[in-house]
Amino acid sequence: MSQETLNPQARQMADESMFRNLAAQASAIWPQEAPLFRRYELPPGARILDAGCGTGEITARLAGLFPQATLLGVDVLEPPLRVARARHGALAPRVSFAQGSVFHLALPDREFDLTVCRHVIQAIPHPERALAELVRVTRRGGRIHLLAEDYGMIHIPARTLDPADFWPAAPREFGARTGSDMLVGRRAFAMMRALGLADLTLDYVAVDTLRVPRETFAAIWEAWRDGYVDAIGQHTRFTAEEARRHFDDQIATIRDPDQYAAWIIPILSARVP
Repeated sequence: MSQETLNPQARQMADESMFRNLAAQASAIWPQEAPLFRRYELPPGARILDAGCGTGEITARLAGLFPQATLLGVDVLEPPLRVARARHGALAPRVSFAQGSVFHLALPDREFDLTVCRHVIQAIPHPERALAELVRVTRRGGRIHLLAEDYGMIHIPARTLDPADFWPAAPREFGARTGSDMLVGRRAFAMMRALGLADLTLDYVAVDTLRVPRETFAAIWEAWRDGYVDAIGQHTRFTAEEARRHFDDQIATIRDPDQYAAWIIPILSARVP
């Protein structure tokens, strides 16, 4: 299977808008996610894999959270890796970055005490295969940490337009046309169960207008708008201009101090038996 088939959103993921998106998402999500990482009882000198690391926003935060650990960030795309190396080069050699696919990691079996995969499985086909590969490289007793986006878990009130007309219709159609499941968050629990993982937990992070600064929340939507409206116009019933109007309308609601908006994100954890 070609790399293009396995990574149908490569163009969007390599765009500078995604780099902005990853920074905003990290700022929004990390304060709620860090306590979930702290629950893991990692051994001294633990090895951590950040699979689909992008620009290394979370790799670097994990390095700060686990100062005795060695970390490897892997991404299939070279542009975000160049950003990661430039931004976080001071953490070398304890933190390193390498190009590789979550479907075929050039890594030994049972190598990592903690394997992290965030903002990935909604953008690829065959997420079960990718998860199985992550399990392969995690040691027995090690942990899998999975952030599984689901664009049916977005709740924004109507303004000029009704977001219920856009979410989840646009991501469902986009995923069907690109061979991915952009509502995969609701299936992630069953996929991890099917892999025979133990001690499976599911927590939710709320990127909302109470827990996250409105400008940070809006920055996520602005980056999605800038990177995806043309592709949405190509792959869904919505034209690029219609998609832009929906994003702009929702951004105005997110910035409105009298309104509440939320994106709920499942985060799953399990132990490799």
